[in-house]
Amino acid sequence: RFICIYPAYLNNKKTIAEGRRIPIDKAVENPTSTEIQDVCAAVGFNVLLEKNKMYPREWNRDMQYRGRVRIQLKQDDGNPCLPQFPTRKSVMLYAAETIPKLKTRTQKMGGSDQSVQQGEGGKKGKGKKKK
Repeated sequence: RFICIYPAYLNNKKTIAEGRRIPIDKAVENPTSTEIQDVCAAVGFNVLLEKNKMYPREWNRDMQYRGRVRIQLKQDDGNPCLPQFPTRKSVMLYAAETIPKLKTRTQKMGGSDQSVQQGEGGKKGKGKKKK
């Protein structure tokens, strides 16, 4: 009855081997589990967000890549909860189509990220010299 959607399924930065499940031209750049939850809850699904779960193929342990969204796709009798979404793929394609239209996504495009700074360095080449 419930299906799981990990952000990796909709990420256009991932290959199919890394876990992407929809075509790259329809995929989204780095979706989060919260965005998937927002989109699916808005359309009327019964949604559960599990923040501490991780996609097994995900090598990056950052909080950005964590999370799993559980969506009730079918009722007890086997009929779809929402007739316009009969399959898990239809839900994933809808989510990938709608996430770029979210307010959080459209506002981020206007400002530039100045918080990203690289302050590492200075310890290269230190150590014993070979004789």
